[in-house]
Amino acid sequence: MRIMIVTDQYPPMVGGVPVVTHALSTELANRGHQVWVAAPSYGARGSHRIEQKVHVYRFSSFEWPTYEDLRIALLPFLPMRKLLKRADPDIIHIHSPVVLGNIAQILAGGLRKPVIATNHYLPINMSRTLSKDSLLGQSFNTVSYSYLVHFCNRCEYVTAPTLTALNLLYEHGLRAPAQAISNGIDLKKFTPGERDEKLRQRLHLPQDHPIVLSVNRLSQEKRLDVLIDAAAKMESNAHIALASTGPAEADLRAQVESLNLRDRVSFLGYIADTDLAALYRLADVFAIPSEADLQSLTTMEAMACGLPVVAANAYALPELVHHEINGFLFSPGDSDEMARYLDFLVGNEALRRHMGAASLEIIARHDRSRVMIQWEELYRRLSNEFQEARERRQRQRMQRKFPGYKPSEKQHRPRFVRTGELTLDQWE
Repeated sequence: MRIMIVTDQYPPMVGGVPVVTHALSTELANRGHQVWVAAPSYGARGSHRIEQKVHVYRFSSFEWPTYEDLRIALLPFLPMRKLLKRADPDIIHIHSPVVLGNIAQILAGGLRKPVIATNHYLPINMSRTLSKDSLLGQSFNTVSYSYLVHFCNRCEYVTAPTLTALNLLYEHGLRAPAQAISNGIDLKKFTPGERDEKLRQRLHLPQDHPIVLSVNRLSQEKRLDVLIDAAAKMESNAHIALASTGPAEADLRAQVESLNLRDRVSFLGYIADTDLAALYRLADVFAIPSEADLQSLTTMEAMACGLPVVAANAYALPELVHHEINGFLFSPGDSDEMARYLDFLVGNEALRRHMGAASLEIIARHDRSRVMIQWEELYRRLSNEFQEARERRQRQRMQRKFPGYKPSEKQHRPRFVRTGELTLDQWE
């Protein structure tokens, strides 16, 4: 098939959505599909590169003021239309309902292409300040969901990574056909294994202390301040390791200094993909205090490596973390409760092993190979239905114009046999 992925978040941007869109694109390409990605640029001009068999087209953009590193394309109607016409995709899959997603959706109607929208967003992801404001918060959230659902209802099909995420759309008026499809993870890569002591030394993690690991973008809505507060209240000798980067890093470092936790909390920075599975294996417990996850990839990765999890009881995290089965859920923002659960797990190795085994059972259904089959089946079904509806409308028009018209079987041509790619010259 020929598949177009449209997203405002794609590597080198760091975060869950870039990981999801990159993994989906490259996996589809590895499975023999022709894949294009439309994303914002990181420079003044648009560009085209082939990255891991995927044609990545980037459009001139500017940085979104309320979300560091997020780029917004500069209304590239004509270049996007040129790309869509020449790529001639069987399906257009939109992962963000902002500029590129809106342009692709508008153009898809004129080009008669089916559109799938996947929602990864909460209003708090767009602006935590507005979302949490006591006066404007409710209005901002209502307007955000009204816009999001209006966008989704103009698509042929809608997906979300969890039932929680899908139900939020239904609650705000979603009418389009929809289903939950997990983002999935690579269970061949993320598995339990031996601890890499060289990596421990390179990251300066202590050998004689249990490791409580959190891998999450250092932004306000991820509530890592709650984990740091919990560290100050823990009675065990656990060491807290925070992996990733983000706009809240300076504030979090200042919090560690003010609580005199320099020896108990490490900022590991960005962890290369090649080291990520080994980092999980160095940990004893995974912690996620986030209040803004519709599906946490890092929690899934930690579970696949056999870790128990202490998580905030917020949004979709309870779909992964089953209380007292593979971890514990604490009330969002409650650092006292989080500290108690972390201490309890750190001090009980047998319980950690038991809950880690439960994590492996729960995460098995999120294997990326199973998820890719779901995507392929959905793409083919929608593309076929769209083509059949178009042919049906064409026959009806011909019959109205020529009452004696009967379609010939020879008119039905094989699908998905087009070949050829855009060259850089054609793109420019």
